[in-house]
Amino acid sequence: MNDQPNRPHQPYDGYAPYGQQPQAWPGQGHQGYEDPQAAQQYTQQWQGQTWETQNHQPVPAQAPDPETAILTPQSPPRRPPAPSGADAGTGYGPATVGGNTRVTDAQRARAEGRSPVIEPGMQPAALTALLGLLLAGAAAVGTYALLVPLVVLQAVTAAGWFRLNGMWPARQGIALGFAGALAADAALLVSGRSPAAILGTIGVWVLLALVLQLRSHADPDERMYGLMATVAASALAIVAGGYLAAAADAVTVGAVAVAAAVLARALPLPTPASVVVSLLAAAGAGIAAGPVTGLGTSGALLGAGAAACALIGHRVASYDYPSRFVHFTAGVALPLAAAAPAVYVLGRALA
Repeated sequence: MNDQPNRPHQPYDGYAPYGQQPQAWPGQGHQGYEDPQAAQQYTQQWQGQTWETQNHQPVPAQAPDPETAILTPQSPPRRPPAPSGADAGTGYGPATVGGNTRVTDAQRARAEGRSPVIEPGMQPAALTALLGLLLAGAAAVGTYALLVPLVVLQAVTAAGWFRLNGMWPARQGIALGFAGALAADAALLVSGRSPAAILGTIGVWVLLALVLQLRSHADPDERMYGLMATVAASALAIVAGGYLAAAADAVTVGAVAVAAAVLARALPLPTPASVVVSLLAAAGAGIAAGPVTGLGTSGALLGAGAAACALIGHRVASYDYPSRFVHFTAGVALPLAAAAPAVYVLGRALA
């Protein structure tokens, strides 16, 4: 019997494994090659370039496969993790695909105990005052004259709110908010400047924004964030149409008071003192414009109320480390847009 283990049949190529004598063809007997030069011509020679072991890490040899006597491929070694930078000691690091979260300036400020509020400054305040004076003068001229600065205010409000929330470019959301403002203006003109047109437009636009976000293919969190930003931008732009619903005298007094309050707020004073000075300046502007419009001394109350809402909008535009673009959009428009409801309500109450 043959005591050799059974091996799968392989075609004979005339070569023997390395280190063994080649087998003879039938009829030649068991005689091998006695001439080394003759045997060398049947030996496979490696003529390619070789690795220099001095410049590379030695790779541990792998046991040959018993069936084929060929080394199996080896996976490349893993690189060690890169050493963390100087931010690793403070808990902050750059955003990478490895999962490190990006830390915003506002988050860094909160972690370090600093305030994330940066106020717009004098230049945006001057633009707010200019737009407020345009609203006051246009209201004295007529309803359709008031539409020109009002439409500008509504457009800047929608754009500034999206940029304040870090969503840019957001052309669809800005266009939707601005379209809602235009629809509210048209409804006000058709309904005889009834405030119900503002509330009805806000309700319709909330449903429209909800439907559009449900059709989005973004992540659920992003869709919810976009929905909130769209609804808020639309509501603020539509609410700014309150200047169109209010009495002309109330618009004149309120817009002048907001202009004075924002300019006073931009003065280099401590925050509590600056707020008090702003309210006093708005009340003084209301008193000055009261006799011209027929409101008299009650213009001081209207001016102070409008200024209080304007300062809230000013504060919102200053929050979360806003950029220069935010200052010149939201920082300009939000004080006037936030003051519109107070102008309408106080104007009707004091008329």
